Amino acid sequence: MTLTDLRYLVALAHERHFGRAAEKCHVSQPTLSVAIKKVEEELGIQLFERSASEVKITETGRRIVAQAEKVMVEASQIHEIAAAGKDPLAGPLRVGVIYTIGPYLLPRLIPRVHQLAPRMPLIIQENFTTRLAEALKRGELDVIIISLPFEEPGIVTQPVYDEPFRVLLPSSHPWAAHRTIDAEHLADDQLLLLGSGNCFRDQVLEVCPQCRNVGGLQRTLEGSSLETIRYMVATGLGVTVVPSSAADELDAHNPLVAVRPFTQPEPSRRVALAWRVTYPRSGAIDILRTAIFESSLPGVKPVGRLPSLDAA
Repeated sequence: MTLTDLRYLVALAHERHFGRAAEKCHVSQPTLSVAIKKVEEELGIQLFERSASEVKITETGRRIVAQAEKVMVEASQIHEIAAAGKDPLAGPLRVGVIYTIGPYLLPRLIPRVHQLAPRMPLIIQENFTTRLAEALKRGELDVIIISLPFEEPGIVTQPVYDEPFRVLLPSSHPWAAHRTIDAEHLADDQLLLLGSGNCFRDQVLEVCPQCRNVGGLQRTLEGSSLETIRYMVATGLGVTVVPSSAADELDAHNPLVAVRPFTQPEPSRRVALAWRVTYPRSGAIDILRTAIFESSLPGVKPVGRLPSLDAA
């Protein structure tokens, strides 16, 4: 059994379709089918249930695929360890970032990373926390930028900043006359939220538990971005809650909206970096963390100290 065979197993388990799995592995479907059959014969057990319409993985197959993913990640470390021994700041860094951080951090982060490590381009993936975590564990990403809490076996996290939440409202809204907004008042208005499955939506509902019972538009916003919601607020449709990085500079650029802080204690989120314990390019992580610190996102408060880049 080879690493290539394991790669075919993992691809078929994820795609549940021989054609798509073969395409993902850049081989013909017969090649992949023969390889899977060979592995099953070698192990003496059926790993996949095949039918004309779908492919299902057996329970034993699921456990074997999970182990295969671990083997592939460990094998990929060989090249990474060798590269890190030469220069940890040379070669791409694969970075994942959640949707509610990426649009506001990346425009500031990328120029600073390029200044600190010009030979380390970033390969960036935006996604939900759960999908980024899966990609990180499979070795498809090197480091992810997420919001805490986040706990996964074999993954280390390091906080980088605390970010307060803001209330975004139409400039003509009666609340615009207030200096701060009480969180419980959110339930009294039309609150626009991100779709289910987004961690920021859950954090907003923790700020205002009464809002869980508010009907109306929030059910129609599945998959919406913070940018789309900001535009709808500008039309006068309702109010929303956004992180300070998405709000604090809006007043100067958009006369249709107003930004107000919450009444103390101010709700916030803690943003962190997460990477595999075995990831060898610690210098690259230090560069990324330094660049985040120096990005000067509006409203945020750095957590911890700047790493020493001399050691990188």
